[in-house]
Amino acid sequence: MTRSRAVKRAEFHTLKRIDNSRLARPIASGRLREMARLIGLGSLLTAAALFYAWQHFEHLQLRYRVESLKSERSQASELNQQLKLEVAGLRAPSRIDEIARRQLRLTMPIPGQVAPLEGPFEPVVAQVRPSGSPRAQ
Repeated sequence: MTRSRAVKRAEFHTLKRIDNSRLARPIASGRLREMARLIGLGSLLTAAALFYAWQHFEHLQLRYRVESLKSERSQASELNQQLKLEVAGLRAPSRIDEIARRQLRLTMPIPGQVAPLEGPFEPVVAQVRPSGSPRAQ
């Protein structure tokens, strides 16, 4: 035979049609227990990680809230101090005297112009009457 000739080979493909849908693969009970244990352990670890993350973010939010409240408290304290100073200035007797003389044109009373109020020397206490009783006259 000469080398110049090429040898042709025929290729065959066989196709087997096998229905494996009715076959059931047996599962080892030890493998099922191991998978259940791994799933339980993974669930436990996931729950612990989520709980830690929830606590961490809650802690951060509370810290921000505390800082905000501290800021509001200091602002309220400053406002309170300013208002106390303003009230003290408004209650000053010299200021009240100035307003009475200039704006209201009040003067010092003349001797004999002011008389003490005459009335009972014992305190009078109001009494509550039942709603159905007649008024005393």
